[in-house]
Amino acid sequence: MGAAAVAAARAVSYVGAGTCEFLLGPESDVPGQGRGFYFLEMNTRLQVEHPVTEMIYGLDLVAWQLDVAEGKPLPLTQEQLDARRRGHAVECRIYAEDPVKFLPSPGRITHLRVPDGPYVRNDSGCYEGAEIPVHYDPMISKLVVWGEDRDRAVARMRRALDEYQVRGIETNLAFHRRCLRHPAFVAGDYDTGFIGRHAAELHPRADDAELVAAICAAVLDGGGSPQASTTPSAAPVAIAASSEISGWRRAL
Repeated sequence: MGAAAVAAARAVSYVGAGTCEFLLGPESDVPGQGRGFYFLEMNTRLQVEHPVTEMIYGLDLVAWQLDVAEGKPLPLTQEQLDARRRGHAVECRIYAEDPVKFLPSPGRITHLRVPDGPYVRNDSGCYEGAEIPVHYDPMISKLVVWGEDRDRAVARMRRALDEYQVRGIETNLAFHRRCLRHPAFVAGDYDTGFIGRHAAELHPRADDAELVAAICAAVLDGGGSPQASTTPSAAPVAIAASSEISGWRRAL
């Protein structure tokens, strides 16, 4: 795929950052033939998924893009890049969208808590109180994690998704949580038909993480009032939520 991408760029004398997309085909019936692939498109820019590459190689591709535009040479060769490759990275696009119909869900973010910690990156321009408009892509953030291998990266992403809280609008957080825990995804057995085949299991009905996130948001929203922190119901709810979240962290 890399060789095909370079050949495509050279064929049109393209210079600069660019992304070629391919579809990987199934295993060939011919012994030793491997898996074929198909050219999908080329974008003359970095893709939304470029942080995955940055996490694996420890690079700043946006800076590279600007340097190349100024006529500067690339700082590393392909061989040097290959030597820097390490671990595995996963990205989830956190969208303001109806998780069943996959349609935008504009509105104001009334509560926002983003995950953090080692090897967790959240690229976002949104904040609590921000308005998700109807005019643009409703992406809230790109949540990216890195791990020493795929299993650890997936586990770290699960933890990050469980800590992510957004209120006031619909999001696809519950959908991502289910995808990252589905046995087929965990086993690496997925393709472009994955969602269609497993629609019933991926349907984002309220799960434990969503319920606890809602409880935490409710407690935090009422935290500014002295009465809210001393009512008989507030303390047990806060303790239960804290216990659940601690349990997830221990499990991961």
